[in-house]
Amino acid sequence: MKNLPPLNALRAFEATARHMSVTKAAKELNVTPSAVSHQIKAVEDFYELKLFQPSRRKLQLTDAGRLMVPSLSDAFNKIFMVSDQLRSMDRRKQLTVGSAGSFAMKWLIPRIPDFKEENPDIDVRVAAAPLLKDATEEALTNEDVDIVVRFGPGHYAGYHVDYLFPETAFPVCSPSLLGKDRPLDSPDDLANFDLIHDEGYMHYTNEGVRFHTTFPDWAMWLEAAGATNVEATRGTRFSTSAMAIEAAIEGQGIVLGRSVLVQDDIAAGRLVKPFELSVSNLFAYYSICSKDNANKSEVAVFRYWLEKMAKKNNDYQDEKVVSEATV
Repeated sequence: MKNLPPLNALRAFEATARHMSVTKAAKELNVTPSAVSHQIKAVEDFYELKLFQPSRRKLQLTDAGRLMVPSLSDAFNKIFMVSDQLRSMDRRKQLTVGSAGSFAMKWLIPRIPDFKEENPDIDVRVAAAPLLKDATEEALTNEDVDIVVRFGPGHYAGYHVDYLFPETAFPVCSPSLLGKDRPLDSPDDLANFDLIHDEGYMHYTNEGVRFHTTFPDWAMWLEAAGATNVEATRGTRFSTSAMAIEAAIEGQGIVLGRSVLVQDDIAAGRLVKPFELSVSNLFAYYSICSKDNANKSEVAVFRYWLEKMAKKNNDYQDEKVVSEATV
């Protein structure tokens, strides 16, 4: 930097060379023509070279001037471009949302475009976060997450918590499984189909695998349906809900679908409900953030948007529910 002339002097020369006019350069830089001439002389004195040919009529660059112009113009263009980007970054807001992977894939991500359309100035980052309550504090403090959507009991002391929507469970399968040789007219007919098990409710700890009995499983639904000849434990198992749902879409069997996660696939015709009977879940969906973040502009906007989406979701889930647990 010690071997460069003043930046304002270089700007004055570059503008003059670009316009080939001291007057136009002065107007662009919002200074007097005399000030531009002094700045150009400062550059010439620094290099001990003439940059313009002496002329009473039209300005002409010397060889030294012609050598300098392209690099200076390119450099100033890059500076202006970076400056615009920095101003743009200053105006944009960043929001990081934590969510369990299956919920993000099956519910949140398909709805992000709606949020972006309403809030184009907010850039959203979706971060995978564990499912259960004891991971909430770690997600919000160590992962630089602004807000998380958690499926759990709703007791998150010390945080701002918004209830979103409940969840029920019911059998779903690919339409390709229906109308074939095997009838599916009653719950007992499930004995003729492969059952798909969603083990997304398992909690893996250092001590092993912990099951959460509040989650409905096939045994719970079959008992509520009065099925007597279906073995509830047989079939293929998947460690995430998204994988279990995908297996059902592919026609690999019938899964006990979680209402929130399968509703888009049902609406799109990728899955169908062979039976209307549902069982409820003790857990529900909540948005959770620190109390300091609750009224932060981008977090507040996202909370409001989630509330609106939750209302649509609750309107969608108008179905017969048989409770196996009371909330």
